[in-house]
Amino acid sequence: MIEDHAEQITRSLLNDLGSNDRTPSYHALSRNNLYQRIFEVYRNLDRWLVDESDEEIEAAYKELGKIRFAQDVPLSEVVYALMLTKNHLRSYIRTSALLDSAIELYQEKELQQLIEQFFDKAIYHTVQAYMQEAARWFERFAATRT
Repeated sequence: MIEDHAEQITRSLLNDLGSNDRTPSYHALSRNNLYQRIFEVYRNLDRWLVDESDEEIEAAYKELGKIRFAQDVPLSEVVYALMLTKNHLRSYIRTSALLDSAIELYQEKELQQLIEQFFDKAIYHTVQAYMQEAARWFERFAATRT
C-alpha cells in the first residue's frame, strides 16, 4: 500500500521541506537528491520495517548524518526533517486506510508502532554520526589554532 504511493508521499514531503520555516537549509538543497532519498525510504519501507537489520539502518542513517553535516544543515533541521518524513507517512496511513474490521485496526496500530521504532533508530543514528562529524571538525579546528 505505502510503496504503491511512494511518489505521492514523497512529493508532499518534498514540498513541505522546501517551504517549511523549520527547515530553511533544505530549501537550498538539491530537490532531485532529496526526492531520491525520500522516495527510496518510502518505496522500500516494507523492506526497512521487516527485513533490514539494525546494522543496515544504522549504516544508512549514519551516512545521512555525515552528509547533512558536510552540507552545513543544522542538526535541529535534520531531526525535524526526519520527523516530517515520519509524520507524512503516518498521515498517509491514517487518511488512506479503510478499516473495515478490528483486525485491520490492529494491523494499522502494529504498522504505526513499527514506523515509530524505525524512525527512532533513524534519528538516533543520524544524530550520533552528525555529532561525531562535528567533534572531528572541532578537533581539526582546534589543532590548527595551537
